[in-house]
Amino acid sequence: MSQLSEKELTTIKGLLAGEELLVKKFQMLAEHADDEELKGKMLSIADKHQGHFNELYAKLS
Repeated sequence: MSQLSEKELTTIKGLLAGEELLVKKFQMLAEHADDEELKGKMLSIADKHQGHFNELYAKLS
């Protein structure tokens, strides 16, 4: 992969922070959910955002 520009690095770092926050939020919502179906959906969404985070992080290597 070619060298990333400073602007691209800054953008990816911002996106990583956003995805990390979403993972934490949906995990917290799942922990507090009483309904098992809702809990499962929240964990699924957290997993989806963890995947986004992992893909973005891979761009840095």
